[in-house]
Amino acid sequence: MDYWIGQGVNQFVISVGYMKEVIMDHFGVSYRATPLTYAIEEEPLGTGGGLLLAAQGLNEPFLVLNGDTFFEVDLDELLKFHAEHESEWTFSLFRANEVGRYMGMDVKADGEIVSLKSGTGEPGRLANGGVYLVTPSVLAKTKVVPGHKLSLEDDLIPDFVTQGGKLYGLECSGSFIDIGVPQDYFRAADVLPH
Repeated sequence: MDYWIGQGVNQFVISVGYMKEVIMDHFGVSYRATPLTYAIEEEPLGTGGGLLLAAQGLNEPFLVLNGDTFFEVDLDELLKFHAEHESEWTFSLFRANEVGRYMGMDVKADGEIVSLKSGTGEPGRLANGGVYLVTPSVLAKTKVVPGHKLSLEDDLIPDFVTQGGKLYGLECSGSFIDIGVPQDYFRAADVLPH
């Protein structure tokens, strides 16, 4: 949150479920004078169902951030790219060094994403960095029903693509940390802003 507040983010919606009280008690209703609200999953909704719940009532482009990764993305650059390409859903992309860990994708020279498959990234290929800029109206394009368990990568995004959604990706050169990878977990203290 510190990183994004430093780039001008002025509100957070945090999706919580299991042990939600620990997170809510720790942060309360604001962090560094930035308002926090909570999308509470009474039953696990998956990454896609959690996003639909958290996005209710949002009416301007918003960021979606994976909770177990950190990716240095220039917000102004992402906003500019999103607007210039009239994208509805913009991925922040990085070059993956591992086989099959991240969502791999085929991207045209202008950034349009033409195909994506969960867990198919090859070393050196562009991969999903877990930072998205989403135009709220796109969620109405999908045929998925809020309140059900859904995967962002395997249900919600593919449905959006099937409905003709405009999906783009911007390659970003900032540091990428995935706490599910032991080396990244241990180097996080050196990379994350203090």
